[in-house]
Amino acid sequence: MALMNGQEFAAEDTCNGQSPIHAIIGETESSATVILSRTTGPFKIPVISPSATCDCLSDRKHYPSFFRTIASDYHQSRALAYILKYFGWSWVGAVNSDNDYGNNGMAIFLKTAQEEGICVEYSVKFYRTETEKLQKVVETIKKGTAKVIVAFLSQVEMGNLFDQLSNENITHFQMIGVEAWITAESLMSPNSFHVLGGSLGFAVRKIDIEGFADYATKKFWNTAFSCTQRDGNSSQNGLNCSRYQDLLVLENYNEDVTEQRYSSNVYKAVYAVAYSLHSLLQCTKKGGCEKSLKIQPHQVVEALKKINSTIKTGDRVWFDSTGAVAAQYEVVNWQQDSDGSVQFKPVGYYDASLPPDQRFVLNTENIIWAGGQLKKPRSVCSESCPPGTRKARQKGRPFCCYDCIPCAEGEISNETVNTTSFPDSNNCKQCPGEYWSNAEKDKCVLKAIEFLSFTEDMGRVGDATFLRTAKQARLWDRLSAGPQQFIQGAVFWFLITDGSVVPRKQG
Repeated sequence: MALMNGQEFAAEDTCNGQSPIHAIIGETESSATVILSRTTGPFKIPVISPSATCDCLSDRKHYPSFFRTIASDYHQSRALAYILKYFGWSWVGAVNSDNDYGNNGMAIFLKTAQEEGICVEYSVKFYRTETEKLQKVVETIKKGTAKVIVAFLSQVEMGNLFDQLSNENITHFQMIGVEAWITAESLMSPNSFHVLGGSLGFAVRKIDIEGFADYATKKFWNTAFSCTQRDGNSSQNGLNCSRYQDLLVLENYNEDVTEQRYSSNVYKAVYAVAYSLHSLLQCTKKGGCEKSLKIQPHQVVEALKKINSTIKTGDRVWFDSTGAVAAQYEVVNWQQDSDGSVQFKPVGYYDASLPPDQRFVLNTENIIWAGGQLKKPRSVCSESCPPGTRKARQKGRPFCCYDCIPCAEGEISNETVNTTSFPDSNNCKQCPGEYWSNAEKDKCVLKAIEFLSFTEDMGRVGDATFLRTAKQARLWDRLSAGPQQFIQGAVFWFLITDGSVVPRKQG
């Protein structure tokens, strides 16, 4: 309440409706952002998050004043299913954080996976404080047959899962990750590569902000902690710095500066607020701003909806109808350098703003797979059915699990069935009437015609049958019908008694 009404707000005071806050940049995690946005929503104070991705926050009815400079997980969740289909992985496991972020993201992924013909062997979840659930998740992974695991986890939960997998020496699973952990420096350790090596996932695009690295490693510390200045009374400076000792140990740490992918999102959020205020204060380059104007938070909300500007990095600052930005991800791969260090190598991108056939670009030849292998792993419940067979779904199992049954006589199948396609009850095709299936049941061949001679046993049987039929039909009566009929009958009799033929179709 102090945030809404000023720092002097006391228990006996009433709300005056005049918030000294025009916008809030934060929170970082989705669940915390949901709570913050619900609290500030009635006051119409805009909340701009640089990293809360839950698709639930796209609901403008419940979060009308929420904005973010990162894409909704609607796009990332769908992209996870697309990358599985791209690599032919139709049999996967799934693990997610049991919170707003993980549950909403996994729900979208599961729906898209089903639409794309991908089977999920198991879908399990846990929260960072639930050690027993985590152990059950690990047991499920160990019992499963899927070689690919989609990990829709926050950085904390992924750290917990990694520790457990590492302790039990569970390796060689192809991990597919999300932006929350795929480039997390905290997961990098001397032992991490044997569990997470070869991981693939979607990361926030890395954008170089001019001067940021220098500011983060030098100017920030001198500005935020004036006690670190080396001039003046050194003993007094040391005394003033003592309360910051836990933070100051990081003063010279700069290894993760190059991976500060979310910094550009914070940068955009600050610019978004600045552009909105400039618009409301009627600022011009020469005339300055109308500082006497009183700005209300709801006015900033409306101004944020309208901004569309380009900042120094070349990126546009704007928001779509849900308050988010366009989905643009780097596809990164965990690789190991010659010195043993782990690197996040970009191997492609996904851009949801492009036409469907141009959104996904992957350089597969540059990818290192699970365990540092050069060969892509396979993860299917059943192998593709060869020509001459059909798929028969295994009772009680997902549609990706089936047996291959030979086609029946007179039927063929001449295409290998893709394991990522929906199964048919019978995908053998019937040959046309004058055709028959070959021995391999993969081709229709013309039925052969074989002739029987009267010298063969079957020919003699046919001869006797014919004569009985002829007698019954009183064909000999034709002889009394006239010379022409008699000659025709004589010629026919000559042909059948001279070893002529009775045709019979074979097959």
